[in-house]
Amino acid sequence: MTATDAGDCAGRPPISFELFPPRTDAAAIALGRTIDRLAEVDPAFISVTFGAGGSSRGRSLTVLRYILEHTDVEPMAHLTCVGSSHAEANRLVREFLDAGITSFLALRGDPPEAADGTPDADPDAGLGDLGSAAELVQLIHRVQQEREPFGELGVPGAPRARRIASRPRPERVAVAAFPTGHPRSRSLSQDVDTLLAKEVAGATLAITQLFWHADDYLGFVARARAAGVTIPILPGLMPVTTPARLARLTELTGVEPPADLAIALEVEPDPEARAEIGEVFAAELCGEVLRGGAPGLHLYTYNRHETVLSVLDRLGLGASARHG
Repeated sequence: MTATDAGDCAGRPPISFELFPPRTDAAAIALGRTIDRLAEVDPAFISVTFGAGGSSRGRSLTVLRYILEHTDVEPMAHLTCVGSSHAEANRLVREFLDAGITSFLALRGDPPEAADGTPDADPDAGLGDLGSAAELVQLIHRVQQEREPFGELGVPGAPRARRIASRPRPERVAVAAFPTGHPRSRSLSQDVDTLLAKEVAGATLAITQLFWHADDYLGFVARARAAGVTIPILPGLMPVTTPARLARLTELTGVEPPADLAIALEVEPDPEARAEIGEVFAAELCGEVLRGGAPGLHLYTYNRHETVLSVLDRLGLGASARHG
């Protein structure tokens, strides 16, 4: 089966995207157009990164509100422990909930240079009094419970009887997973144990850091399932179409790319041909993980819609497949 057959395996798998806050007014206008185009494929959610220590909080919230008000897509807010106390994180969660944002990606924290939308690295440095993503997951649920305590409902046929109503929960509370190993982890089994702890804390979804080989993802999922992890584990993938971008991702994540991809991008002088090389590689990798049982695809967009939508078209998962 080829990559283009992936969408026919068992219906269209859920697609989601990641964006980062724009730095200029011109970039904000362009990002609005990108969001509109991404919404055409009816993604399950679009996540928006959040700078370490809240450095891009206002711009993040603006993007999240645009998604909420101008599309039918669920917006997902990133939250990190870096630079945040319990009190600050509590206030931020309330601010997002008050704005109508009910899905979160809880991260221990990104290095400052990763706030531009590259995959999350979850480092130890710069933590406030929130020591882990699991603690942040618990805080998100606690804030929601405090905002909307249990209510009471009448019981049909018993006028004086009352019953406790179910309490609303956040739509999604996602966390990071590391199929090639966290940079500070002692072993891959520790990464699995950490993910299990996040699920126990209340996480409902995991999204992986960038990887380049399907076996890395599939092997990690198999180990996680054997250890008792039951939440969906979405593969996080970024189509890369320039050698400079590939080098930058390698620097940020520490995950070495395949030599054949790096060489192909380096020796090809034509930008269109380079784009095709990166898109074909990404489509083949997406197809492999989907055929291996991935519950969907989470695509890091670098705030551009053209490449990720081309990859989905190559997979037969684009807007025409969704609406046609």
